[in-house]
Amino acid sequence: MLESNIEDLTKKIITEFSKTIEMFGLTTLEARLFVYLYLEEAPMTLDEMSEALGKSKTSMSTSIRSLSDFNLVTRVWKKGVRKDLYVANEQIFKTIMNSYTGKWIDAANHQKDSLYDIKKQFKNENIPNSPLNNRLNNIIKFHQQLEKAMREIKQN
Repeated sequence: MLESNIEDLTKKIITEFSKTIEMFGLTTLEARLFVYLYLEEAPMTLDEMSEALGKSKTSMSTSIRSLSDFNLVTRVWKKGVRKDLYVANEQIFKTIMNSYTGKWIDAANHQKDSLYDIKKQFKNENIPNSPLNNRLNNIIKFHQQLEKAMREIKQN
């Protein structure tokens, strides 16, 4: 009975926490896999993950690769085990926020550069004071503020 209650509570935690993790750009499966690994605490193979979540080994491999790119999981070595083993990163907040804010900073910089190129076109076309140019300046300022805010979050 106790084991059944723990299993039910574990499923509820996986369901609810994975919804939060999905907000950071992970797929439902990636989020569920991360939460499962985090709760499991022990290194797991792709086969074990596949069996636990009822998904194909290929799906697990793809999801693990994505989680690894986010630095949410780490491949570990265990004596006598020939298959790759993975564990969840214990520092959830720091890891997710560093990855997430880094992507936002990169995206904001890329967009800002593109917007500056458009601004140069206004100068080349000799259209310095149009309402559209004023709006463009506001959009560039928004990207600057966004980048600044993300850098501040990342530093904390």
